Amino acid sequence: MIKACVSAGLMMACGAAFALHSPNRQLEVTVEVRPDKTLSYSVKRNGQPVLLPSPLGLTLAGADFARRLELAGTSPVREVSDRYTMAVGKRSNIHYRANEQVWSVVNAAGQKMDVTFRVSDDGIAFRYTVADAGLPVKRFVAEATGFAFDTKARAFLQPMAQARTGWGKTNPSYEEYYQVDVPVGQPAPLKSGWVFPALFRSGDTWVALTEAGMEGGFHASRLATAAPAGMYRVAGPTAPEVFAKGQLLAESRGSLVTPWRVAAIGSLATVMDSTLGTDLAAPAIAFDGKLVQPGHASWSWPLLKDEQTVFDVQKRFIDYAHDMQWDYTLVDAEWDRRIGYEKMAELARYAAGRGVGLLAWYNSAGDWNDAPQTPRGKLLTREARVKEFARLRAMGIKGVKIDFFGGDGASMLRYYVDILKDAADAGLLVNFHGATLPRGLQRTYPNLMTAEAIRGLEFATFNQEGEDAVPAHAVNAAMIRNLFDPMDFTPMVFGDMPGIKRVTRNGFELAQSVLFLSGIQHFAEIPQGMATAPEYVKAFLRELPRRWDDSRFLAGVPGSHVAIARKAGESWYVAGINADGAPRTLELDLSFLGNRKGVLITDGARQREFSRAELAAGKATVTVQPRGGFVAVFR
Repeated sequence: MIKACVSAGLMMACGAAFALHSPNRQLEVTVEVRPDKTLSYSVKRNGQPVLLPSPLGLTLAGADFARRLELAGTSPVREVSDRYTMAVGKRSNIHYRANEQVWSVVNAAGQKMDVTFRVSDDGIAFRYTVADAGLPVKRFVAEATGFAFDTKARAFLQPMAQARTGWGKTNPSYEEYYQVDVPVGQPAPLKSGWVFPALFRSGDTWVALTEAGMEGGFHASRLATAAPAGMYRVAGPTAPEVFAKGQLLAESRGSLVTPWRVAAIGSLATVMDSTLGTDLAAPAIAFDGKLVQPGHASWSWPLLKDEQTVFDVQKRFIDYAHDMQWDYTLVDAEWDRRIGYEKMAELARYAAGRGVGLLAWYNSAGDWNDAPQTPRGKLLTREARVKEFARLRAMGIKGVKIDFFGGDGASMLRYYVDILKDAADAGLLVNFHGATLPRGLQRTYPNLMTAEAIRGLEFATFNQEGEDAVPAHAVNAAMIRNLFDPMDFTPMVFGDMPGIKRVTRNGFELAQSVLFLSGIQHFAEIPQGMATAPEYVKAFLRELPRRWDDSRFLAGVPGSHVAIARKAGESWYVAGINADGAPRTLELDLSFLGNRKGVLITDGARQREFSRAELAAGKATVTVQPRGGFVAVFR
């Protein structure tokens, strides 16, 4: 199949291509050096083009691996098999299988770069490695990588915000609304690109783009603002997105290894069920498994705000968590001023006596935001972090929520990883807010329970416009943002919110407790609102699993509706929401449940009511009210 010619003693493909297939042979990646001496790849699914010829390459200081390339060789195809476990995510025991091959190219200066491709049944991934000893310092300048879609394809994308804009200059924090079903090539409206994950539909094939394998030495990427003729290129962070005037782009004195560029590819169900975001992440560091305790948390801040972060109110929320059999209470911003360290330790002791763990909020800043909330400036150096984390651990605090990060520069990504390492050493769980996408870090650092990186429920409490956007946004959050990484949306309100008219029904709110994946699910509802729920809803929330063994995508369209089944032990939980303004009847294939009969909890006759009924497995029909939802439990 491969035609070759000799150039300066090296092998260079002359218009022919090297193909690598998935284990089931439905996906095919073709890599070639083109006649203009650039490197490209393309992807087919069942023989049909999905990604058209797309560029590959890097530019480093003193080394151009984007032009005038020749093929130096290819490795034999290697079978990759990796089994691992996850406490946080859609599946607990995962077996990743792929075929791997390395393409080695040299540039006009004789410098070498390897491109490693992996093809699995649910997608492809590739990364670059430059180990050339002639480049003692490898400084990243630019990346040529692109993803070329047919011009008739459609896109489902979230714009990236401009750095150091918004409240307290806390952008970018991955908190914009999704642009749904737009033509490929439409420029990003905020002129800062598009965030990962990025979802596309080309014919009957779906593609979800992300990156993984972030071990702390590389910057995080995005898709560029412009995508002429459907060519989306990888772009880097902007100049302000750094930690303490630190490094923006990757640099290495050894080998420079990029994160994996990942594309889940297949039917919508194949993409939604994919675990490629963690399959390509580095294995877990050593961490006491007994401390990796996913759970549910009470939290006063969403509805009560800063003024209620006081001792007596937080004590009531600990009692609330105890009554709901939840695992944690989060004490949010200003606790150091409004409660103080000594009384916080007293709260932690009280919580422990009630079987509840206490979590404490921190401001990450730093010079990258103007947010005044405290504790602030406590985590900027390793010495300071070790001291603060040791103090928290001695107080009985179980974890930290750290907020208001400053973007995706290499130094900022290193700050995230340094926090995770030091928190792991102290035995603390971590939740990042106002933050970047985790990109698989939850596999490498098992103490990372969740991250925000979404326009969460708090925005619905700020103004009516935010609440009106919730139904469609929640569907997109479940199908796109939450696809590979945990998401701290902080869902679920059954009562009304101060000054806001809720547009979702209570079934919609309840369903999010199953749909959204978060190692710690912080529920926004307060005791007064929970008191309005029937006892069977409270029982459901008390018994709701803390981690999932398996998941199955059942139905959905971004921006419209979604239904997913999740397994814990021998029980299955099915949940769905309808963002549309009219009822929707879902035909759900629950035949994998055999002859089981489940309990369905859905919306009642009125917007704030619930109803309960029996639901048989098999080919099940569920009618979901406008902006309503449901859960069903099959034991």
